[in-house]
Amino acid sequence: MRSPQSGPERRTDSDGVTRVTPSRESRGTGSWLIGGAALLTGLCAVLCAWWLARPVTVEEQPEPVVEAVFKPAPEPVPPPRAPVRPATPVAAPVPVQEPDPVPVDDPPPPEPKSGTALYQRGTKPLKRGLVVPEGFELPPGYLRHYQATDHGQPVAAILMFDPDFVPKDANGQPIPIPENRVVPEELAPPGMPRQMLELPAEPEDGDSP
Repeated sequence: MRSPQSGPERRTDSDGVTRVTPSRESRGTGSWLIGGAALLTGLCAVLCAWWLARPVTVEEQPEPVVEAVFKPAPEPVPPPRAPVRPATPVAAPVPVQEPDPVPVDDPPPPEPKSGTALYQRGTKPLKRGLVVPEGFELPPGYLRHYQATDHGQPVAAILMFDPDFVPKDANGQPIPIPENRVVPEELAPPGMPRQMLELPAEPEDGDSP
């Protein structure tokens, strides 16, 4: 038979306080458990320190090489050629014989004009000068110049110098005259009225003169 295990000792003080004292066996077992735990903890710490302190070899991976793929550009497709038609032979032009020139008769000579027919429409503008009264006798070197409008309406005669006449002053020197030979008032013969010609109004085309 097993001997009864000795339990913890109990003591009661005079004050009535109970004190429990563990047995020797309980104290030995507790010390063993504490020491084992401390040993295990230290072993774990050493193992962790060794594991962290050892060099870690990292394998270097080669850098990826990207190969550029060059695709040749497609060749241009030539446009379709239009079918070449054979040249059509062109016949040589037939020379055209020109007809002989027809002789043209010379136009008849114009008929001489007289009176107001001498003053054709639009040929010369009317000249404005001194009016020569009817019946007034002009001295040598002067003449009457008759005119008509473009519509054939006659106007009063004006005073002009004769083409062969050269007026002279008291000293016998030639007096300059206008290029149109119309006599100005200061060179009119004495006794002739000084009345300037009033040009008539020209009627419009289509109106009766």
